[in-house]
Amino acid sequence: MAVAKDVDEYIASVPAEHRSTVEKLRKLIADVAPEAVESITYGVPTYKLGGRPLVYFGTAKPHFALYGVSGVIRETYKEELAGYSMSKGTIRFPWDKPFPAALIKKLVKACLAERKAGMK
Repeated sequence: MAVAKDVDEYIASVPAEHRSTVEKLRKLIADVAPEAVESITYGVPTYKLGGRPLVYFGTAKPHFALYGVSGVIRETYKEELAGYSMSKGTIRFPWDKPFPAALIKKLVKACLAERKAGMK
């Protein structure tokens, strides 16, 4: 598969049964970080603040994932994240579980606060 040229093209490539979830994720990130600029980096949708990545998201057959979440943030929300598969900087959300909007909103807000603190 060719790398998407923009986020619209990326979302269009997601299987139809998962597309609405990815669109919700996109809207949630945009609502929390309206100043972030969308792009494609490493073949996945990326939201940048001040030219630096804030968060990324991607999809796979069993899940969608949020990338770029620091260890500090993962530790802060470890109880809420307990049911999700994680690795360094990555949190995987299975398609067959309800969309965790409140949790993702907290994570993106924390990433935004972390990024803004580092920009000073």
